[in-house]
Amino acid sequence: MSSNNPISNFQDVPWKQRFYRSMLGYGIHFSRRSDGTINRFIMNLFDLKAQPSKQPIDGVITSDTVVDATRNLYFRLFLPSLEQNTNMPLIVYFHGGGFAYMSANSIACDELCRNLCKKTGAVIISVNYRLSPEHKYPSQYDDGFDVLKFIDDNANTKNLPPNVNLKQCFIAGDSAGGNLAHHVTVKACEYRLRNVKLIGLIAIQPFFGGEERTESENRLVDAPVLSVKGTDWLWKTFLPEGSDRDHPACNVFGPKSVDDIRRLKFPATMVVVGGVDPLYDWQIRYYEGLKKCGKEAYLIEYPNAFHSFYGAPELKESVLYCRLNSDW
Repeated sequence: MSSNNPISNFQDVPWKQRFYRSMLGYGIHFSRRSDGTINRFIMNLFDLKAQPSKQPIDGVITSDTVVDATRNLYFRLFLPSLEQNTNMPLIVYFHGGGFAYMSANSIACDELCRNLCKKTGAVIISVNYRLSPEHKYPSQYDDGFDVLKFIDDNANTKNLPPNVNLKQCFIAGDSAGGNLAHHVTVKACEYRLRNVKLIGLIAIQPFFGGEERTESENRLVDAPVLSVKGTDWLWKTFLPEGSDRDHPACNVFGPKSVDDIRRLKFPATMVVVGGVDPLYDWQIRYYEGLKKCGKEAYLIEYPNAFHSFYGAPELKESVLYCRLNSDW
C-alpha cells in the first residue's frame, strides 16, 4: 500500500543530500531548452563526476573499460579491495536519470554502485550508455545489450577479475535503469550467451508508464524528486517521434506490447517500489504482469520511500535495501 504523505521520509534525508539533490534538480531545470533539447554544458556544471581509482575508496577499487569509443560506450568496474577466496557474483548495473541525465561516472551513480559493491561483495559493472534526446530509443537498449555481449565475448581477459562468476550474473538498474534492465534482459533471453548466465533481474523503482493517469500519479503529481510533468517530458525526449506513452518501451504490458515473455526463459525478478513514488502503480503493474506471464517475481515495498530513496544511505529503507540485495 502506498503512502498518503507526499513528502514522507524525504524530510529525513540529511541536509547535504537534500542540497545536492536540489542543485541537481536546478541543473536539470535550467538545462532544458524550449525545443526539447538539453544544454549539456549547463547540466555538466551540476552533474559532478568521479574519477576511477585504483586505490581503495571505502573498500572498493574502480576502473573504466571502453567498449566502443565512437559512442562513448564504456563501463565502470567496481571491485571489493579485499581479496575474495570464492567466486564473486556479477551485477551489470544501469543508472537512472530518465534516459536523458547522469552517467556511470556521475558522483551519485558512482557512490551508489560503490555502496552496492561493498554491501553485497559482488563485482559491479556500471554501464555508461548514450542519452536522449540526442540518442532516442532504442539506443540505450542497444548499448546495454552490447556491453553484455562484450562481457560474454571477453570472459577470460584482463577486463574482468579472474574470480568473477559469470554463471551468477544479475541485471539491475534504478529508475530508467530499471526499465533498461528489463529490456536488456529480454534481448539476452532471445540471444544465446555462451559464458554469461543470467539468474536474476533487480528492478529498483523502474521507470514505466502509459497514457492512462494512475491513482499514484494523480495523488503524487508534484512528489519530491520526480514529478508527473517531468516524467512526461522525459518520455517525449526518449520515445520515437510520433509515439505516445503506450509504446512498449514505456508500457511493457500495455495495449501495444510486442514482447511475449511467456515464451522466454526469463530470470527471477525482484521489483523494489516506494509508496511516495508517482510511478508506484506502474511498477506494481509490471510486477503483476510478470506474474501473469508465469514468471518468478518478488515485490519489495517500502511504503514511505520516495523515488530514488536508495541514493540516501542514511535512510533506514536504504540500509534494508542493501541487506536485501546482499541476501538475494
